[in-house]
Amino acid sequence: MNLQAKFALYNAITKIAIILVLGTIILLSLETISSHHLDTRLAKKRLKVIENLDDKEIDSLIKSRQSFTDYNILKEEFIVLTAIPKVGKIDTTLTFTSETREIEGEIEIYRILNDQFEFNNKRYKLEIGETMTAMESIKTTIRFYMLIVLVISLLVTLVTDYAFTNFILRPFYKIIDHKLNKVNNPTSYNYQNIPTNTTDFKILDNSINSLMRKISDLFLLEKQFIANVSHELLTPISILSGRLENILTADNLPIEHENKIFASLKTLNRLKVIINSLLLISKVENEQYLKKDNVSIKYELDEIYEDLEDRILDKKIVYQNHIKSDFIFTGNQALIHTLLVNVINNAIKYNVANGSITIEEELNSSNYTLLISDTGIGMEKENVVNAFNRFERENSENEEGFGLGLAIVNSIAKFHQINIDIKSEKNSGTVVSIEFPIS
Repeated sequence: MNLQAKFALYNAITKIAIILVLGTIILLSLETISSHHLDTRLAKKRLKVIENLDDKEIDSLIKSRQSFTDYNILKEEFIVLTAIPKVGKIDTTLTFTSETREIEGEIEIYRILNDQFEFNNKRYKLEIGETMTAMESIKTTIRFYMLIVLVISLLVTLVTDYAFTNFILRPFYKIIDHKLNKVNNPTSYNYQNIPTNTTDFKILDNSINSLMRKISDLFLLEKQFIANVSHELLTPISILSGRLENILTADNLPIEHENKIFASLKTLNRLKVIINSLLLISKVENEQYLKKDNVSIKYELDEIYEDLEDRILDKKIVYQNHIKSDFIFTGNQALIHTLLVNVINNAIKYNVANGSITIEEELNSSNYTLLISDTGIGMEKENVVNAFNRFERENSENEEGFGLGLAIVNSIAKFHQINIDIKSEKNSGTVVSIEFPIS
């Protein structure tokens, strides 16, 4: 879960909690307020009833019965007046109760005022009741609308908070995207600050800029060192090779000396290959090549097969080229050729006798993908991760190498914005995916 979603979720949870607490308080307050209001209304009705009573009215109401009951047509209110014996001290305390009463077969919950009073030396009990159905209906309606408000508030909160956090964090994501994710080469890093009013983001932006300056300086120093050392080493190596070759032309050279000179020349040639590879990587990373050639991938593959045909036949490898389309890529022809040569050369070098190499293609609206698969010895997972590192190579007793082939491939691919992916399993072969962007 990203930071933006966490902020929105936190705000939503806190607001829901606040709404629930406030809703509970409102419902409890509503219960108390409504009961108090109803009790006050019943007390006023009691005063009105007592003030309007006289002997004749009481006699006409009670007549020969001991009590009088009256209720309105909707059974929402009732009055019960009952004559009671005059025993002991009269209880003048008004009491309010909530009771269930059945009136003409209908059961309702009533709020009832109970009172005793004396009138003309006679004692009476008065009950005035009012139904609580309306109040319960109001409370149910309020609960329903509170639930609706809660749901709407939740949705509005999630949307508004997500939009607000997106607005607040937009500079942060721009910093991550522009200053980290899209940076492939420290030398092409853009040091312009991302506009923001948030101090923390400004500090982050400036810190990344400062770090990238240090990395860029070290990166340039490393590339310059490799280029300088490589150039300086090539000259003495060439001189030594020339001298040793001249010695080989001498007459009466002992065989043991000749063998040692051949071994030395072989070592010097290996050094020369390594230095030339490092120089190539350095030049590619320094972007010293133009990318204006229209390169036919199909043509390059055909050329490479002609160059490597003898090696393919020596290992009796079945070479299957299924490329039909003539895809044209704009780049540096020599570098693209080198990239493909290194990949196919590895497919031959690490293949088994009587194995196979298959080249296929996939084309969509944005990419042209070349799939080069072999039935070779494959690689362990940890070796696949480090395959593009310099001087990293799969252990092999039968093949020589310096671990620079895929490093060169990786440098050329980055230079052309080409995506390279390797899938391999030990003793199951390797598939190299080369994804060319369609501009």
